[in-house]
Amino acid sequence: MLLMFGAVLVVVPFLWVFVSSFKTTSEILASPFSLPADPSLDNYVNAWTDAGIGRYFLNTIVVVGCALFLVMLLGALTAYVLARFRFPGNKVIYNLMLAGLTFPVFLAIVPLFFVLRNAGLLNTLPGLIVTYVAFAFPFTVFFLYSFFRSLPHEVSEAAQVDGAGEWRTFFQIMLPMARPGMASVAIFNFLGLWNQFLLPVALNTETDNYVLTQGMAQFASQAGYAVDFGALYAGVVMTVIPVLVVYVFFQRRLQGSVAQGTFR
Repeated sequence: MLLMFGAVLVVVPFLWVFVSSFKTTSEILASPFSLPADPSLDNYVNAWTDAGIGRYFLNTIVVVGCALFLVMLLGALTAYVLARFRFPGNKVIYNLMLAGLTFPVFLAIVPLFFVLRNAGLLNTLPGLIVTYVAFAFPFTVFFLYSFFRSLPHEVSEAAQVDGAGEWRTFFQIMLPMARPGMASVAIFNFLGLWNQFLLPVALNTETDNYVLTQGMAQFASQAGYAVDFGALYAGVVMTVIPVLVVYVFFQRRLQGSVAQGTFR
């Protein structure tokens, strides 16, 4: 019963926004809970072109896509080494990764600002990509560590006996075996990076490089009381739909692998 109540609290507002995205602003203000009298896609066209949602959407795809690829690759390599090899400082490095999870992001804004400025990456998409990778890296290592640690050593030993090197063993044998964990952490990272707002607002003030969260905030605030609510709701729908598609598509894999990836 409690879960149903929570589902209603989440689903009903989104459905209302979805229905309102096909209405004009005057319709929304006059009768917010009625169905659209003349459903139209004009709001989506206006949001995509006039409000610049199309450009912000493309920027977000580039930033999140590149950051997700890099953090998954680097995170998997780091977690594999920490989980499968014993060397001096192994536990220290892993504990530093855990400490990174406890560090509030807003405390790193000022140092990040100066680091990116000195590197010439402030207000650029590459700078935002690097920041996103650093932001998601500790969680990725922490999540994948237990997956690689739980994989049987006999498999990697058999590969080495057959002549496979460390790189080939990782990419062709161990990484595919950790696919459930990779899928799960990729979903979590995608959701977190797609909805990120604080980092781009502080480190990416160039309008042409805005991501979706910045673009939506600017669109909602720039017109004051003359906001085009129909186009605004259409922009919200376009922002949320990719997240829903990713979650629905990978839902079963996510549910089946979280328990497997618990810390051991």
